[in-house]
Amino acid sequence: MTATPAESLPIPGLQPTFRHIDDPDVTWQKVRRQQNADGSEGTVLEKWFAFSPDPQYLSLLAIYSPGMIVRRHGHYSPHVIYIMEGGAWFGDHWCPQGTHIELPFGAAFGPIVAGDEGATMFEVMLGDPRSWGDQPALFEQALADRGAAALPDAPLDYPPWLQDLRSHWAGSE
Repeated sequence: MTATPAESLPIPGLQPTFRHIDDPDVTWQKVRRQQNADGSEGTVLEKWFAFSPDPQYLSLLAIYSPGMIVRRHGHYSPHVIYIMEGGAWFGDHWCPQGTHIELPFGAAFGPIVAGDEGATMFEVMLGDPRSWGDQPALFEQALADRGAAALPDAPLDYPPWLQDLRSHWAGSE
């Protein structure tokens, strides 16, 4: 007889991991940058709280500066976003504080444009968290509409088991 999942639990030695926003072991990473019309730099900062290789998943806190634009994209996994503060446009859909967004595997959304107050989002990717892009003209139009320009991607501190695929985006620099 095969054991049911409940019969094999708990797994000896496994314990919960607790993190706090000011955890010194989890640093902020600048994952996206843009030159705003006023000359300032817009950013998306992320703090990766849990990043697991087996099974793959990522949970993070993201802070979008006001007016920050992120190209239309999807992920190689289901992706859930909760808007904690501020708000953002996801394509033509305004998502204020309290909005829950589910992005199924294979779906794309965006471009994402943070509102005037910026946006703070909690995100979870349930599988390979890397992203793919499409329809780069939508991103270019969103930048042009706001007088902004994309800046090169900053280096990220990926875990050793995961390769950075950002250079493979449609329309990437």
